[in-house]
Amino acid sequence: MTQARESAGPNDEAHAPYASGTPCWVSLMVHGLATTQDFYGELFGWEFQPGPPQLGPYLRALLDGREVAGVGQLPPDLHLPIAWTPYLASADVDQTAETVRLCGGTVGVGPLDAAEAGRMAICSDPSGAVFGIWQAAAHRGAGITGLPGLPGLPGTPGTPAWNELLTVESVSVAKFYESVFGYEEEPVISADFDYVTLHVEGRPVAGIHGVGHALPRDRGPHWMTYFEVADADEAVARLVALGGQVLKPPRDSEHGRVAWVADPEGARFSLVQSPH
Repeated sequence: MTQARESAGPNDEAHAPYASGTPCWVSLMVHGLATTQDFYGELFGWEFQPGPPQLGPYLRALLDGREVAGVGQLPPDLHLPIAWTPYLASADVDQTAETVRLCGGTVGVGPLDAAEAGRMAICSDPSGAVFGIWQAAAHRGAGITGLPGLPGLPGTPGTPAWNELLTVESVSVAKFYESVFGYEEEPVISADFDYVTLHVEGRPVAGIHGVGHALPRDRGPHWMTYFEVADADEAVARLVALGGQVLKPPRDSEHGRVAWVADPEGARFSLVQSPH
């Protein structure tokens, strides 16, 4: 996993759009916008301001004045899985969406303009995992990976640190993302661990984890966002007190201390405490 870094002021070079395929935003669509706002505000210290209303009421989450994520409200009659969705950067969202179709994926929403912020589409890969495409205009997004030259503090608690696709097996779906976004792949060679790291311009930006039959039956293939925390055990205790659920309790890994959790509406995500 890499560290989160975000851009500073709007007039520096770091405000240029991200390279194609770079995770640049995460967004969550829920039924209870106010209660979700309270949950993540208490969990991560986020504050909120209104965002583009194209998909209904929408809020941008801020941490110390920096935009880190988005939360929107689903129409009452729309019953979709509640899930965090990563957005991958594109210089031309219409062309990328067409490539998604040609490579066996599906375009579910858009492409459409999000006011002056940019242009977007919501898609699914051939296995059914949902992701977004973002063509930046006024809103560049929030950096998920520590790209060289970007100002900001690495590993800031409350920010997205990594995105990982949980799927049945990595090889075929990795070829889809490589074809659409031009990723370079770095497979983990292991008899019992199926993992591919996706690289942009030589830097790791996301992972694909093949988990076989361990995939949740009620969820199917899906993207998982990791959020940085200062103390994983304390964050899990706070999450439970706020009405969240622990899917896998905190455990030590080579990337730090990690827990898999869900918010009160069932959106799954991970908490990661970087190793000291």
